[in-house]
Amino acid sequence: MNSRLATAVVGLVASLALSAAIYYATGWFVFFIAIPFVPLLFRGLRDRGDAEAGDGPAVRRCPDCGFRTDDPDVRYCPRDGTALD
Repeated sequence: MNSRLATAVVGLVASLALSAAIYYATGWFVFFIAIPFVPLLFRGLRDRGDAEAGDGPAVRRCPDCGFRTDDPDVRYCPRDGTALD
């Protein structure tokens, strides 16, 4: 288990425990405390799936100066204007 997932799980459990304590003490249901931690649980799974599939963006390179980018919108070298390979 990586540290990002462990942190998210601990935060989620702590926020749910805090929500239960607030509900027990006041009778008010407070679930919104756990909501910010939910995206953190799934962010690593999406990144890992892309890396395993090998579908990452292609790295394009300038033949003259060696500038590299993986941004598909960049077609020309910002240093000298040469078309990227």
